[in-house]
Amino acid sequence: MRHFPQSSCLAACFLSPHGPKRPLLGLTLLLLAGLNGCLVHTYRVQQPRMPSLVRSAAADQLVQLVNERSKTMQTMQASVGFQVSVGGARKGRVTDYTSFSGYIRLRCPEMLRVIGLLPVVRTTAFDLASDGRQFTLVVPHNSTAYVGSNTVSKLSTKPIENLRPNIFFDTLILQAIAPDDLVFKTEETKTHVDPATHQLMADPEYELTVVRHKLNSQEMIPERRIHFDRTTLLPSGVDIYDDKGVIQTIATYGPYANFGDQRYPGAITIRRPVDEYQIVLSVQKLALNQPIADNQFERKVPEDYTVRNLE
Repeated sequence: MRHFPQSSCLAACFLSPHGPKRPLLGLTLLLLAGLNGCLVHTYRVQQPRMPSLVRSAAADQLVQLVNERSKTMQTMQASVGFQVSVGGARKGRVTDYTSFSGYIRLRCPEMLRVIGLLPVVRTTAFDLASDGRQFTLVVPHNSTAYVGSNTVSKLSTKPIENLRPNIFFDTLILQAIAPDDLVFKTEETKTHVDPATHQLMADPEYELTVVRHKLNSQEMIPERRIHFDRTTLLPSGVDIYDDKGVIQTIATYGPYANFGDQRYPGAITIRRPVDEYQIVLSVQKLALNQPIADNQFERKVPEDYTVRNLE
């Protein structure tokens, strides 16, 4: 009988025409890792720095924070900047449009007006008005007006035709969570690199998910997921889903700024993954809970405009 040194025995095992048995293979790999240092490579990674203060809250407390914030924001008038990008992986390209300014007016429960102004000349680029049920979107440069329901029932291949008031309304002010809504809380820690120090920073957050039953099914699907920064317990974003559980809108808030006695995001990024466009709002002036008359949410269509009815 031929004898092999220990390392040769291991080699013979692997070179056997019958192959190693599974238990022996596992043991062999462990032995190799311990016997041969060249099979192990250890390297250092940067450890994220945790914030000095991390707050804790139960799911019920997070619901209360959302509802209190919603209750204290009944109207909004804001001067904003718009930065719009259209495109993505499916289109194979992204187009960034020139930044422009505008105004937003909002009154709960669902009154909305969004006006965009062309750069330099500051004439109207678009004017979106909604009474909570129907909307009118006027685009002067092509003398066209779009009218229809606030809810999209048939997606268009043109992103502007899917631009409905709820995209702004559901993200600018978080809607209250009803007492019979089902929620659950999870925790996650993300990271980012501080541009000044190049230090890897940890961003601990809570995620409060509001779920509902899928129509005629026992399956639960998400309705929206609200993200909270655990250093402040302020909302850092919200994800909104359709009735099939497909994510439609991803909004990111921050950094926050002081507007009077209110803390509100100085920037809001609204992404629409399905439509492949993004709107970044920079809030320059903000007035909350000031009276806004009904006629501020009306927009008549000029008689010579082409009117397109959207589903």
